[in-house]
Amino acid sequence: MDIDDLRRQMEAAAAAMDFETAGRLRDQISLLRGGGAVADTAGLTRQQPGAMGLGTSQQRLTPPPGWVKPKKPDPMTKGRKR
Repeated sequence: MDIDDLRRQMEAAAAAMDFETAGRLRDQISLLRGGGAVADTAGLTRQQPGAMGLGTSQQRLTPPPGWVKPKKPDPMTKGRKR
């Protein structure tokens, strides 16, 4: 299969309101344009908004229940000698 055939199938699937198939075909087209071979993209899922921290590859951590943010130090007493 070449990219034009996949594109036609994707457009036909989108016109038929079969967006899952259209998305899968779009991913295959994207892989082919990147120089890869036709791959099975059925197990791949797109990242959901908010699932990851902004600009990182680490998931957002949530503090444990009962955790309290420590108090900020007083800037007037920082480095003060007695």
